[in-house]
Amino acid sequence: MPVATLTISSKNYSSWSLRGWLMMKLSGLPFEEVAVDPDDATAREEILLLSPSILVPCLTYDGFRIWDTLAIGEFLNEIAPEAKLMPANRLSRARCRSICGELHSGFNSLRSALPMNLKAHFPHFKVWSKAQGDIARVTQIWRECLETSGGPWLFGDISIADAMYAPVATRFRTYGVELDEVSQAYCDRIFAWPAMQEWIEAAKLEKDEIEELEVEF
Repeated sequence: MPVATLTISSKNYSSWSLRGWLMMKLSGLPFEEVAVDPDDATAREEILLLSPSILVPCLTYDGFRIWDTLAIGEFLNEIAPEAKLMPANRLSRARCRSICGELHSGFNSLRSALPMNLKAHFPHFKVWSKAQGDIARVTQIWRECLETSGGPWLFGDISIADAMYAPVATRFRTYGVELDEVSQAYCDRIFAWPAMQEWIEAAKLEKDEIEELEVEF
């Protein structure tokens, strides 16, 4: 089997690293992690949303590099079809790609206002109005997908869509965002996911802090 490595940065702060890592776990393919120092300028810019880094996450498979998160997901779906990272139904796959693409290119207010920080907790955080609009849209997507599929995951079985939205669930918990019953139950399911628990435990052990994301709100 070709050797696979996944380059990631901080497990505490990097939402895109988490997405790629969860997709690798879903694929069932064995892989090695390559961690980039958070002080690396390119990795730091990615975490702080200052540039669309091609450094992390980056999958190297048999010497070939794939660095966009959605591209990683599509590639894994092709080489590990038995893992069913994408829904079997054609229309469901199209919807899955749509909501992943919307997250990939949008929700900038949510990203800026609620940066991922797994070790932090701000229960009385005041969320500004533009971010509230993004939160409303995310939870709308979740409710619609869960109602259509019947759950327990966005498309029934767990898929790349759940990996893509998992970091959003962490933001909601970190900043004490109040959610409707359906969305809260979905967030709880994300946190009960064994791969998610493994990532969070590793994030808690990280010693490095990024000062810009450790402001006392």
